[in-house]
Amino acid sequence: MVQKEKIPVYSIGNMLKEPLQQTELQAEYFSAYLEKHYEHLHRPHRHSFYHMVLFTSGQGTHTIDFDHFEVKPFQVYCMIPGQVHSWHFTSAVTGYVVNFPDHFFRDFLFNPYYLERFPFFSGISGESVFQLPALLHQKVPDLFEALISSSLDAEVPPDLNRVLLLQILLLMGNAIAGHPAKAVPEQKKMILHNLRRLIDVHYKSIRLPKEYADLLYITPNHLNALCKDLLGQSAGELIRNRVLLEAKRLLINVNKTVAEIAYELNFQDNSYFNRFFKKYEGVTPDEFRKQFLK
Repeated sequence: MVQKEKIPVYSIGNMLKEPLQQTELQAEYFSAYLEKHYEHLHRPHRHSFYHMVLFTSGQGTHTIDFDHFEVKPFQVYCMIPGQVHSWHFTSAVTGYVVNFPDHFFRDFLFNPYYLERFPFFSGISGESVFQLPALLHQKVPDLFEALISSSLDAEVPPDLNRVLLLQILLLMGNAIAGHPAKAVPEQKKMILHNLRRLIDVHYKSIRLPKEYADLLYITPNHLNALCKDLLGQSAGELIRNRVLLEAKRLLINVNKTVAEIAYELNFQDNSYFNRFFKKYEGVTPDEFRKQFLK
């Protein structure tokens, strides 16, 4: 029996299997995309690019970083590079899909962090899925149609594709921001944004909230109060959840032993990693892996 390989990572080049246009943008109808790639993409996988889907009809589920979502008409889901996801549909599904690399807007907007302004590109699965407001049910699909047509026309300047996609992102971002749960001062949002970015970079080596507070030039109490206020969890929980997420991502790679994963995540030893994982997930790493593979 051939051993199952580690979780695949797909690039846009893998998806297209043909030379890319200068923009490296892939935009098409979701039904056609699904027909071409379902054999591979209904299994857990990662992307090296940004991925956005608007469903217009169909039923099923999709999973992002082990959180499950029911497919609904006019539901949007967005993913950043590195997240793990899979699909399972129980009926025909229609909609639109757009894939683009992380540098797609970089030179165009002269801002390497521009996409981070959109909550649906936070990399947090609960913020990545949302219902498109009714007032956009016609406008956003029309823009997707225009983007598909534009991306297929070799005579169209690449920047037009960027403008069309940017319109879609801004319309959706504005619609979401128009109904906030509560007004949050920009300074607080920036601190939280920087904390999440630091955790993503250092979660393997830095585990204490105090160390992140030092990097942000604020007190640990201030950091904890901010996290509790905006997220309902402590800074320590935020760090721990990021470690647990990466542990789950690594555990579905069957060619890595639990001991190797413990070492990669900078745990002192395998037994400590087992105790940590079971305390917060309710099962051991091995049990989690077996449940997932079923």
